[in-house]
Amino acid sequence: MRHHKPALTDPARLDAVSSDDPGDVVEAAHRTAAMLVGRGRASQDPEVTARLVELVPEVGLATLAEMWAERPARSLPGALWRLYLLHEWVQRAPVEVARAYAAGAAHADVYRVIAGLIEPPRPEDLRELTSTILTGVFAGDLAVALERASAFAHVAAIGLVDPAADVDDVPTEAVTRAGNMQQMARDLHACAGLWERGDLA
Repeated sequence: MRHHKPALTDPARLDAVSSDDPGDVVEAAHRTAAMLVGRGRASQDPEVTARLVELVPEVGLATLAEMWAERPARSLPGALWRLYLLHEWVQRAPVEVARAYAAGAAHADVYRVIAGLIEPPRPEDLRELTSTILTGVFAGDLAVALERASAFAHVAAIGLVDPAADVDDVPTEAVTRAGNMQQMARDLHACAGLWERGDLA
């Protein structure tokens, strides 16, 4: 008997969605985000969930960026884009992320507890954490997954700059990256509240 990978239907073909009409692009972004989450949450097949977690290798980060990166941060496609970005950051730079997280953890007790990461984190722990968070999007409590991702981003943001350093001694690039990560944390936290109220679309 031949075995086939579980189909993701339309969401796996995000690169096929194209239009010159900005309204169509916006509609497609929200539709595909809703389809992905709906498909994952309706399925009991762990292989489907695993493929959704590893969507970047499936369709490419550029495809997801084209679809979702320009949508509001506090929307379903905006939230998914940020979750996949966090996951991809961990996949590509686990040592850097582990260093940032460990540095920030000492200054963010509540957030590191919410993130639920073994400390000090190893690269494999980080990969497991972001995979678990994405799994929760499709096969768990999505609000909890968003809160965990928010907490993780908050801790990492603190660690991207030395909390003890004089602000004038911190490179501008590091300050910018930390600021962007902190904004991501706030947006993901807001998305968790929107999801609980049924307003995340």
